[in-house]
Amino acid sequence: MRIPTQRECCDLICEMEMMEHIVAHSVQVCRVALFLVDRLRETGLDLDRGMVEAASLLHDITKTRSFQTGEMHTETGGRLLTDRGFFEVGEIIRQHVKLDAYFAGEKPDEAEIVNYADKRVLHDRIVSMAERMAYILERYGRREDYRQRLAWLWEKSEEMERRIFAGLPFGPERIGSMGLGSGIDGDLDEYWALLEAKAKLDKRQVLKKG
Repeated sequence: MRIPTQRECCDLICEMEMMEHIVAHSVQVCRVALFLVDRLRETGLDLDRGMVEAASLLHDITKTRSFQTGEMHTETGGRLLTDRGFFEVGEIIRQHVKLDAYFAGEKPDEAEIVNYADKRVLHDRIVSMAERMAYILERYGRREDYRQRLAWLWEKSEEMERRIFAGLPFGPERIGSMGLGSGIDGDLDEYWALLEAKAKLDKRQVLKKG
């Protein structure tokens, strides 16, 4: 199994010319995902931290391009990583909006963590899942069939949230107020430095909104 390093993630983000606000969103998703992985691992759950880190940083890797091409960024993002030799990361990226199968395993897996973390970040702010999903419904739910699909997705996402937090000593409402930067931002120091050097992101602005 191959997992891209922080440097490889940064190089790919720059290669794909991701918009700054999408980079900021992706970093916040990564922070939420790593926080959850660390807490779940403390309970004995076996999760691959590096895989979650890379997949969350790159989950919107083709989204900037999709504004011009109309491509489905979940599919093309997953394919891009798979074509680069990062199959497992590509599979998580492909499922970051909708999982192939919900709750197939007894415990949450890496794909669930990234999928859920993405639903806790609106633009570059950590918010409740209800606020994020309400935004998605308002933006994409203009047609009745879309609204029905989004309602189904919302129901599954709420169930996923309960499943993730079932074994944790705190609830989802505390995610935005528990100091996600503790330890996590140190792990991302090289990534921050690379992005700042390439003028892609101001670390301080993102941390203020965490």
